Amino acid sequence: MTGVADGESVSLEDLRKKMVEFAKERDWEKYHSPRNLLLALVGEVGELSEIFQWKGEVPKGLPDWKEEEKEHLGEELSDVLLYLIQLSHYCGIDLGKAALRKVHLNAIKHPVNLYRGSSEEKSNDINDNINININSETV
Repeated sequence: MTGVADGESVSLEDLRKKMVEFAKERDWEKYHSPRNLLLALVGEVGELSEIFQWKGEVPKGLPDWKEEEKEHLGEELSDVLLYLIQLSHYCGIDLGKAALRKVHLNAIKHPVNLYRGSSEEKSNDINDNINININSETV
């Protein structure tokens, strides 16, 4: 049971509150230092990586995957997300705001007119100029 109706969205704040409550009920807060949470997160990323380890390139949507494989993937992705949310909470970082800020910075660093359709860096001069602009702009 998820406690969320189909089609209903869940915010990072909803998840953060649930995880704080979950840890508090079990008296686990004393173990949730940033270091411990980071190490747990790295472990979960390792478990997530194992799912893809020997599959080669995987097409979007995972059309050839069994339902059980997709469910397992969802569980591991969730573990990573939940530890990341907890880590940000215990570090005093608003993860949603930090992510939006990062998207904005990436848009400045990689403008559409210079990077559309390319994953390659265009030139060091462009990046140097963009870095100067990012550092001097208040975001």
